Amino acid sequence: MEGGRGDMKPVTHLGVGIGWRPEIAEAVERLPGLDWVEVVAENICPGHLPAPLTRLLERGVRVVPHGVSLGLGGADRPDAGKLAALGERASALGAPLVTEHIAYVRTSSPVLEAGHLLPVPRTREALDVLCENVRIAQDALPVPLALENIAALFPWPGDELTEARFLTELVERTGVRLLIDVANLHTNRVNRGEDPAAVLDAIPLEALAYVHVAGGVQRGGVWHDTHAHPVPGVVLDVLAQLRARVEPAGVLLERDDDFPPEGELENELRAIRGVLAAGPDEPARKAPRATATAAAPDGNEPPGNEPPGAEVGAGDGAGGSGGGLDGARTRLGLQQAALLSALVAGTPVPEGFDRQRIRVQARALAAKRASVVAKLAPELPAILGGGDAYRTAFLGYARGRPMTGGYRRDALDFAEHLLIRNLPADPAARRRLTAWWRERAGARPPGRLTRWARALVGKAA
Repeated sequence: MEGGRGDMKPVTHLGVGIGWRPEIAEAVERLPGLDWVEVVAENICPGHLPAPLTRLLERGVRVVPHGVSLGLGGADRPDAGKLAALGERASALGAPLVTEHIAYVRTSSPVLEAGHLLPVPRTREALDVLCENVRIAQDALPVPLALENIAALFPWPGDELTEARFLTELVERTGVRLLIDVANLHTNRVNRGEDPAAVLDAIPLEALAYVHVAGGVQRGGVWHDTHAHPVPGVVLDVLAQLRARVEPAGVLLERDDDFPPEGELENELRAIRGVLAAGPDEPARKAPRATATAAAPDGNEPPGNEPPGAEVGAGDGAGGSGGGLDGARTRLGLQQAALLSALVAGTPVPEGFDRQRIRVQARALAAKRASVVAKLAPELPAILGGGDAYRTAFLGYARGRPMTGGYRRDALDFAEHLLIRNLPADPAARRRLTAWWRERAGARPPGRLTRWARALVGKAA
């Protein structure tokens, strides 16, 4: 593979699996015919694996770690500690590969955390940065890496490459494998007008590691990739389109919330197996994949090529308009920081973005932030008197306080925010919150004078 990381080894056959989550751990153990599972890498500790996961490993069920926090599409080089942790989990699980996302999740100047996967601009500079980040990750990891296409509520203005060309050149330049999420292809069809069939026709399916299938819901003309709803027929249709082109080595059902009864999970896995069993379609259904540089015989651009006016040819790492790759990182960092600040800190939306879609994304990020904190610290909703009271209080706190240190730090900061304001109003509940905060923060809660001073500063801000 020219410009890549050498010839790919054969893809490991995985079969049909499901995303392992603690809430459905017992149900997963009982699922008939389960071939493998995928775990969120950041949610497990190699030396203290959950007993149900250990039992699956002992049965010979493969376990693949799926990372969500590297942010390989970000402007900064990958964090060495996060890479080491991901590699440690792969080794502990005996995994044949690890997976991550083509996304950014944070900025370093200013320090902001999205708490979610955000799309990267599909520009030459962003691709140059991503490719170097992927090479750094590949060199640090003990097993092959596969990257997932993400769902997006909005496009970046000024994209120079289509999704298919972006993915194709990423593979050609790095040799990285692809994790194709067919639910995300459907999401991007609704939200960004991108045709899943055109993407599947133009990307290098020989690099396919495995496939994700998940549910979502459409509200107000926007598709939300919730992983909390049943897999709809339109997503299974995209899976069928992929199966018509290639036999995937693995397909995995994702479910992250509102877990259904065990029988419904079985039915969804059965539906996936049914699509896969249908086999490939007639060869005529598969269009030839466009290469990175070839033009169609009639002189028109081949499928997956750039929009009109975009620069043609693979990036060489020069970083576009000056300053080399470091300059590209600086420019990308400024762009990503401006967008993330608009999403989580209420600053103006950068020019060219759909303001309505950015508002929808901002609300989704805040809602997810509240939900994750409630899962990590279920005592907080209980102390505040229920989910509605907790949600109102948390969203009020989050409105002016972007996350900067992860969800666990966010839970502590939220509790301290309440204590500074002498909340909850009920003294008994406030004592419970004080004890909870003290136990986890390892320090005395702020005294009355400190609370008063901080409250004044908050009002002034």
